[in-house]
Amino acid sequence: MNNRIIQLFEKKQRNILSVFYTAGFPQRDETVSIAIQLEASGVDMIEIGIPFSDPIADGPTIQESNKIALENGMNVKLLLDQVRELRSKVTFPIILMGYLNPVVQYGVEKFFRDASAAGVDGLILPDMPLDEYLNDYKSLMDSLNLSVTFLISPTTSVARIRQIDSISNGFIYAVSSSSTTGAKNEFSQEQIAYFKKLVEMNLHNPFLIGFGVSNHYTYTQACAHASGAIVGSSFIATLKQSTNLQNDISAFIKSLRGGK
Repeated sequence: MNNRIIQLFEKKQRNILSVFYTAGFPQRDETVSIAIQLEASGVDMIEIGIPFSDPIADGPTIQESNKIALENGMNVKLLLDQVRELRSKVTFPIILMGYLNPVVQYGVEKFFRDASAAGVDGLILPDMPLDEYLNDYKSLMDSLNLSVTFLISPTTSVARIRQIDSISNGFIYAVSSSSTTGAKNEFSQEQIAYFKKLVEMNLHNPFLIGFGVSNHYTYTQACAHASGAIVGSSFIATLKQSTNLQNDISAFIKSLRGGK
């Protein structure tokens, strides 16, 4: 497999920035324009959230964005249409992230095929069982050149981390804490020790740190131990408050990277 995600990590080993936002938020038809501005601002990769009514792993900021997106009329078909439009306008990797329920309602194999055809490079489906992926979907997803990313956390066993590393392609999503998503001002010493443990494991795949990355300090902390960081809640809060998306997205990314 050789898609844009794998190419990114081959080309750039450090300081990768992936930004998550919910499709259809703050307005239904801003999914494309937000992505275009993120690439123009120097973001390396995006994760577009599939709106769902019960995003249990997410904190209040992302939960609210899901609610608003659904009220705006967002659905999986519309999201794939938006990605198809977006793909011709940006070159960076596009990942879709969400829960299985909307995917099952759409039709799992149909979703994989349509996502690939639209130009999606990878998927993050946190509640998809590992065995189900291996037994039912891995061969199909490989044939569609879709990278699959799995999550690990401080409570994930070493054996489980090794298993995930052995079947992953692209990168591993290292959740910084065993809690819901949300912005934090800094990582604890316990979290830093967890990041160091992952480094010492010499994993085959690179990993990005997410949950709690919200400012230049936490971004720098994450990048010191991983290939980069994933930012979500603080970016969505910026979108919610924005009166000029282009300027505010650019300023947010510049601030996150420390003006670099």
